[in-house]
Amino acid sequence: MNKTWPVRLVEGPVALRPLRMRDGQPWHELRRANHAWLAPWEASRPVDEAPEMTFAHMVRRLRAEARAGRTMPFAVTYAGNFVGQLTVSGITWGSLCAAHIGYWIDKGHAGRGIMPTAVALATDHCLLTMGLHRIEICIRPENANSRRVVEKLGFREEGLRPAYLHIDGAWRDHLVFVVTAEEVPGGLLPRWRASMVSGRPSPREQ
Repeated sequence: MNKTWPVRLVEGPVALRPLRMRDGQPWHELRRANHAWLAPWEASRPVDEAPEMTFAHMVRRLRAEARAGRTMPFAVTYAGNFVGQLTVSGITWGSLCAAHIGYWIDKGHAGRGIMPTAVALATDHCLLTMGLHRIEICIRPENANSRRVVEKLGFREEGLRPAYLHIDGAWRDHLVFVVTAEEVPGGLLPRWRASMVSGRPSPREQ
């Protein structure tokens, strides 16, 4: 039995659960409502010959990757409502034991601590339950909102990857933010909880 996927992770009103077909309607509604908010940070393809992927095709592809152990596609919910998406991808074992996290959230729910909580939940699942060693989050330098998420959680800025990903129609530089298992032996979530209660930033944000 695979205890790492599928899985539901919960912290108060914030939850991560597997993305499913019936999320199609709320997913499309949020994507339409948040087009201007999300478009500058959206992945694009340098050669766009294939038809645009449908939501159903995306879910089927992500499910196949999840069954292969390479991806964990989560819906982010708040008080039971779909508010965004978080994907753990590039899961690699061997001598690396690492993965990447990517995410987006509805603009109306941004700034409430939902996404930092979701990222902390996913990171702790990867490091503490799965036994991965390293989690990376790559963010465009101009994306201040996304950078605040990793800064609040105390991810370490590791450096710049020039022209790293094709985003919004061009190859874009990305900053790499990292946390390893040794840096958070008790997990990110307890540290994030403490920072919310105290009102003080996480260690690396100070």
